[in-house]
Amino acid sequence: MTSHARTNSKPGAQTPRRLGLAAAVGGWSARHRKTAVLGWLLFVVLATVLGGMAGSLQTTDKDNALGQSGRADQMIAAAGLHSPATETVLIQSGSFTATDPRFRTVVDDTMAAVKATGATSAVKSPYTNGTVAPDGHSALVVVTMAGDPDTAADRVAPVLAAVAGVQARHTDLTVQEFGDASADKWFQDAFSHDFSRAEWTAVPLALGILLIAFGALVAAVLPVLLALTAFIAAGGLVALSSHLLHTSDDASSVMLLVGLAVGVDYCLFYLRREREERAKGHSPEAALKIAAATSGRAVMVSGLTVVVAMAGMFLTGIADFQAMGMATILVVITAVLGSVTVLPALLSMLGDRVMKGRVPFLGRRMMRSTAGAGAEAGSAFWRAVLGRVLRRPLVSAGLATAFLLALAVPLLTMHTANLTFAQQLPKGNPLVATQQKIAAAFPGNPNQATVVIKSDRLDSPAMATALADFKSRAVATGLLHDPITVTRHPAQQIETVDVPMAGSGNDRTSSDALAALRGTLVPDTFGKVAGTEAAVTGQTAGSEDFNAQMTGSLLPVFAFVMGFAFLLMLLSFRSVTVALTALALNLLSVAASYGALTLVFQHGVGASLLGTSGVGAIETWVPLFLFVILFGLSMDYHVFVVSRIKEAHDRGLSTRAAVAHGITTTAGVVTSAATIMVAVFAVFGTLDMQSMKQMGIGLAVAVLIDATVIRAVLLPSVMSLLGERNWWLPRWLGWLPELGHGEPTAEPAEPRREVPAPAPAPAPVYSTQDGF
Repeated sequence: MTSHARTNSKPGAQTPRRLGLAAAVGGWSARHRKTAVLGWLLFVVLATVLGGMAGSLQTTDKDNALGQSGRADQMIAAAGLHSPATETVLIQSGSFTATDPRFRTVVDDTMAAVKATGATSAVKSPYTNGTVAPDGHSALVVVTMAGDPDTAADRVAPVLAAVAGVQARHTDLTVQEFGDASADKWFQDAFSHDFSRAEWTAVPLALGILLIAFGALVAAVLPVLLALTAFIAAGGLVALSSHLLHTSDDASSVMLLVGLAVGVDYCLFYLRREREERAKGHSPEAALKIAAATSGRAVMVSGLTVVVAMAGMFLTGIADFQAMGMATILVVITAVLGSVTVLPALLSMLGDRVMKGRVPFLGRRMMRSTAGAGAEAGSAFWRAVLGRVLRRPLVSAGLATAFLLALAVPLLTMHTANLTFAQQLPKGNPLVATQQKIAAAFPGNPNQATVVIKSDRLDSPAMATALADFKSRAVATGLLHDPITVTRHPAQQIETVDVPMAGSGNDRTSSDALAALRGTLVPDTFGKVAGTEAAVTGQTAGSEDFNAQMTGSLLPVFAFVMGFAFLLMLLSFRSVTVALTALALNLLSVAASYGALTLVFQHGVGASLLGTSGVGAIETWVPLFLFVILFGLSMDYHVFVVSRIKEAHDRGLSTRAAVAHGITTTAGVVTSAATIMVAVFAVFGTLDMQSMKQMGIGLAVAVLIDATVIRAVLLPSVMSLLGERNWWLPRWLGWLPELGHGEPTAEPAEPRREVPAPAPAPAPVYSTQDGF
């Protein structure tokens, strides 16, 4: 077997570099294999047990209170008041009206059945509550759930069953329920079902892709097991940290999504490099040492970049975003820790047995793909693509940029909003159908605003005049409707005014109605009563305040993430050009994914192919979330690929030859890693909730673009055009530390060459016993 390792005794040998942290940790783990493995298992068990004992604290509406709506909610909470969870039962007939005895019989049956559940504190008849529709064919039985409104979803099942029973007895009428508790119950059930489906779908997908990539069962199972144990341990850490910063259900979804993707990818990078070095002829110890110093280092830099990007979430000031940021940071740190500690120990234990359980054809293909050592190593497809790109780098860069900019054009029309209940749920959902029927029969319901008034003059003539003036002026706008309901709490000096609003809740009409309330109606009426504070809350108000908070946090988050990403790239590669190129390519990738997301989910182009439909808006939090996730994850590939390019350049290859070497030798692992990420993210695109679909598809499209157009075309063409300017560092930055990209075993310097790297040595002869 021809060895490509060189000793320092040869002429021109470089001075060996001091081992970095990744190499030192990997070397220690390989020498103390049992300690590293047992230590990892103990860490996972302790984190899980302690997290389970501590329990997790979830974010609440109080945590997410923002703007004027948040102030109104705080006024209610400070007074010790709680808005009860209410359900409305729609009773509707197309043939007779609410005055008909048959209609009254159904109303009485419904009220009796609901009361019999014992889960309610009040059941109001439509005849005394004024909830009979103007046309007389629809009526609402208003049900107030007993107990804590935050947990009403846990107690609403008997009420739903009672209403379903009434419907079964009276099939000639419509008897359907919708409300706070039933909607929350649907979301809880859907989340639990979707989360379970994502787990059971994403893991086999990742395993199957790794089996194809490595062609051996042990090598395929190893990254998945490490990713899952990292996810389990991180779950315990999130539960513990939730006592300092509350977590959320969305954070758990994101943690699974990112944890599985990066956990598998990090192990894949490390394992593939170790196999490549073994195929070159290095001893098992030397191969592990090189993998630790190169891929291990790239994993640490990539993980740090993701952590920094996710830390931008804390600048939003939104509790749910901070929860997602914390969960992602913990799972990424745990995945990095496992990749650079327990993985080297396991590889040292297994040796070449890591390739056991080979699938015959796939095993042979994988061995051939890792046997090459030069720039020609890698698949014929990627060599062919790269050859064309490097022959015409200017044309390639222009075409790739034009394609990405064209894909980004729909971004200019992006409209963000907190999606309504109807927009979040799949078409045909019975709860959505009931809500739409209620909205059609009772304009302004269930979308309403609540004016919270705090005053020590609730019983004064001035307040009575203000209230009468408010009611008349509100209805006169045409954007607000009767019945306007006033609830007074004199002991707490609080009064609430519920005002039905026109619109769906997040459309232009709803925004205009809210603007009328906040801009003129409330200030011109209640605002003129001395000693009075008034604030508007409700679904539309909360959405508007959330949007305002998101918009205000965009610039700080973008600046923070890009600034720290630039510094990390600068320190990692000691090149201003590489750092700037990384930012530009990532921004281009993010813009293209935003455009695709807008095209599909806002305008509905191609939505049916993805099992969804255009809903006219992008969920408010999705763009910012995608930015921080994508900016972090795309650095995985960038760091991994550019590290290999710099390794080759430091060994003496010209930039052009180094680019060819770096791209072709990483093409296989980047393709496998991207395929895993796209598959995992696409699983989330199949879930029921629209926000999860948008998040999953947005991430999948972005990673696909990043791994193909960016890494295979734009990056090599741009670096080829820049030539030696890629490595430019101003003299005044010469003090930056030399972190190093080379192998720990020094190789002699080679003269700069403008030709591709030498052809690979003859493939080694593999043993039938161990595959190598």
